Amino acid sequence: MRYRLAFVAWLFGLIPSSVATIPPPVVVELFTSEGCSSCPPADALLQQLANAASASGPEIIALGEHVDYWDHQGWKDRFSSAALTNRQQRYAARFNNESIYTPQMVVDGRVELVGSDAKAARRAIDRAAAAPHGVVRIAIESNTNVASQLSVIVNVSDLPAIARGDRADMVVAITEDHLTSDVKRGENHGRVLTHAAVVRRLTTIGDASAPASSARAELVLEPDWQRDRLEIVAFVQERRSRTILASAAFDLSMNAKAARVASPKFVVAPRAPRWPNANELRGYDTRPAKIGLALRSLRSLRSSSVRSTR
Repeated sequence: MRYRLAFVAWLFGLIPSSVATIPPPVVVELFTSEGCSSCPPADALLQQLANAASASGPEIIALGEHVDYWDHQGWKDRFSSAALTNRQQRYAARFNNESIYTPQMVVDGRVELVGSDAKAARRAIDRAAAAPHGVVRIAIESNTNVASQLSVIVNVSDLPAIARGDRADMVVAITEDHLTSDVKRGENHGRVLTHAAVVRRLTTIGDASAPASSARAELVLEPDWQRDRLEIVAFVQERRSRTILASAAFDLSMNAKAARVASPKFVVAPRAPRWPNANELRGYDTRPAKIGLALRSLRSLRSSSVRSTR
């Protein structure tokens, strides 16, 4: 996918052909709540960061994490989770914060900042992208006879050395985009809030104890989740330092499209990157002003193939 993005940007004259590498993905977490009046601008910023497509910059993997400690202020956030509050508390211990707050943004587990501070966020993203990262590949096994169940296989390679005395976890999240809520009470009463990459599930699936590791997880998709808006995110995170060492994301809507042209049981497996062909570029507006749309669309054409497992 990185090669495709570099090629398209070169084609449209946005970056020089000498660009050889694209930075690794960067995970941006936003701790937020529908009960917090300061959070909507941060939610909008997370969406902007996730949508921003740059051939020379990193892919942003967004995680919108709704905490539950605002739920007693007049409005219960339907996406809130005590587990996500606990995750934020672990970051507070890591960054020596006296208390947790919203909106808080954490970039690749390395830096925390006020979630609506766009300049600080972009600086933190650039610094994180410059650090050594490993490579994560996500494979999906699904059976159309049980559409709500799927298996996720995560393979990690080229992992940077884990800090001495620390260990690293392989974590998988399911996120859902384009969710809205009509808030009736609390600080945001009367507003319709739009959320980016809402974390529906977050679970540790194994240890990453070596430069190359793999793990498998069986996931269940709830009936009210819209599959064409779901994304599977996988990352490796140090337990003590909370640094994220590698990450990747897989758009389940692409998986669903593959299922319609493949056997009832299929695997989406990584393959070597290649240049996009004419058919894949057809229909994109090639004016520089529209390059963002083209690049976002090509990000969804992840380097994958479908093979039958009958």
